[in-house]
Amino acid sequence: MNLANPAWLIAWVVLPILAILAVLLARFKGQPWERLAAERLRGRLIKNDHPLPRWLALGFLLAAMAIFIFALARPQGDAGVKTEKTEGRNVMIALDLSRSMRVTDVNPDRLGQGKILIYEILEVLKNDRVSLVGFAGTPYLFAPLTIDHGALKETVEQIDEQWVTMGGSDISAAIKLATATLKETGQNNNLLILISDGEENEGDLDAIIADAESAGVRIFSIGVGTEDGGFVPHDEFSGGYLLNESGNKVLSRLQPDVLKKLATSTGGRYVVAGSAGDIPALIEVAVQGMDFFEMEAGETKILIEFFQWAVLPGILFLMAAIIAGTRWSRVSMAVILLSWCIYPADLQAKDIRGAKTAFAEGRFHEARDTYRSLANEKEGNTAAKFRLGEGLSAYEALDLRGARSAYSEALLSTDDQVVSEAHEGLGNTLFQMGWLGISGSRYPKGKAVPDMEKFDELVREQLQKMSEEKVPEKGDTNGFIRLEAVMINWTDAVRHYRSSLEKNPKDEKPLKNSEMTMAYLKRLAELLEEEKQQTAEEMMQQQQQQGEGEPKEGEGEPKDKKEGNEGEPGEEGEGEKPKGNEKSEDKGDKGDKGDKPEEGEEGDKPEESDADPNESPEEEARRKLKENSDIEKGPLSSGRRQHRIPKKDW
Repeated sequence: MNLANPAWLIAWVVLPILAILAVLLARFKGQPWERLAAERLRGRLIKNDHPLPRWLALGFLLAAMAIFIFALARPQGDAGVKTEKTEGRNVMIALDLSRSMRVTDVNPDRLGQGKILIYEILEVLKNDRVSLVGFAGTPYLFAPLTIDHGALKETVEQIDEQWVTMGGSDISAAIKLATATLKETGQNNNLLILISDGEENEGDLDAIIADAESAGVRIFSIGVGTEDGGFVPHDEFSGGYLLNESGNKVLSRLQPDVLKKLATSTGGRYVVAGSAGDIPALIEVAVQGMDFFEMEAGETKILIEFFQWAVLPGILFLMAAIIAGTRWSRVSMAVILLSWCIYPADLQAKDIRGAKTAFAEGRFHEARDTYRSLANEKEGNTAAKFRLGEGLSAYEALDLRGARSAYSEALLSTDDQVVSEAHEGLGNTLFQMGWLGISGSRYPKGKAVPDMEKFDELVREQLQKMSEEKVPEKGDTNGFIRLEAVMINWTDAVRHYRSSLEKNPKDEKPLKNSEMTMAYLKRLAELLEEEKQQTAEEMMQQQQQQGEGEPKEGEGEPKDKKEGNEGEPGEEGEGEKPKGNEKSEDKGDKGDKGDKPEEGEEGDKPEESDADPNESPEEEARRKLKENSDIEKGPLSSGRRQHRIPKKDW
């Protein structure tokens, strides 16, 4: 046994001093009264109580104080070392430390904004292992994969462009180092968050992308800076800015091409800091699809606290001191002792009854808060059971984030029944979150449960709204993000239902809920695939129609005007032909008059077709799209006519 705070034992010196003072005070306390009365009358006038109760009270009080001081010293016992394990994912952060990251086109500068993003990202990756790579001309691993986010934040706070010795911006080398580090973990589903302005890449991107894809690394790239850019600061140059060979200031702009290619090629996303909404929330959605794995969080020395064993006798001695030093009647003493013993248990029972009553009467917010308070006061399986009540109350109150948090804490229980119910509650919560994303309201109960036709109608409404949304220049539409979140939540819901069945195979509710969720999930995937195919067919048909309807040279021109002629053809006589090599724009008039086209005129002869009689309709459509590749510039507006400039200006 050892003491965590042995300095408290010095307070024991005070106890004998208090005992001596009490004896001296008792000795001289009665002398003034004795002087006021004659010795023969003192027995009648002065009533002296027996001193035994007072000395007992003093002894009990000193004993209680001695025990409390010992408890404050915190006696502990060593129970060995425990290796803690947790479930998490591997996430690496690559931060650009090139000189251009000091440009102040964003507040406070590009590097400062990147650090702020890292702090926010760490808040949503609480149980995940995170690593930090800094790069400029060469990359460095400044922090290995760790769950100690506090140490990682200290590294991010101190890091700057002077931590790297070689200038430049070799993004490929940074990704290569991150990929090699993630390969060593043995996991094939990892995330790399790249924060850079995208300038001056010096490596071979294609080879690095192929290596990252083979290692199962998805890249989430974040661009910092603006397209207008700013001048690169440098203290060693006159004026405080970096100068090129011509003596001009070096202008740095955000270059998104490399960042976009890295993200799209590896199945990730590209966003711009400051204009893409809640980036940490997008990253939280991105990592939800990654697989969890068990990892060691570190070794912890297990200590057993014994102070509670000292507190109980100290309380008993304190009660004995109060009883001994006070004049109590027998009835009042019995009532007080009984009330003190019953009150704590009665108070807790009252809180539990209040929570159940509030839940039964539909006051779910009140029930949630009461269960949460009870859970905070307890530990272990008892606290986990209260967390189940908190999660169910929050679920009924549509506080789905609170419900998910409560059920997640209930998973820490060692009781299989509690863990099973927690998994089932998490599944219900995630399913409800997905349903809210589609319908905007909670999933109905009883006879109002929607069938697949109603579900198809709801999904098609969302797809219609998504098609009507304005496509942003960067990122995805809100409708696409919403449907993607629905599929992720429902996939996780199925996993929790199956985990609930593993803990309690006899429970049929998780099985039914899992089958129902899988049915909705498969149908949603089918509708998305149908929408994708329909959109592709409509685009192909539109491009075919535009290619077939493109006017040939001379077609669609007005018959009553000729550029550069002073008069109308009808005024000079019918059948008059142009002189020399001059040609009329109106090819249709030539056909009406029976004129034959002159040799060498363009557009008069029918174009030779490269069609293959054995080609399929899809091959024919692709061939026509290739022949009419100029329509890829965009569809013509309604009523627009395409004119060709004549070879000769009349």
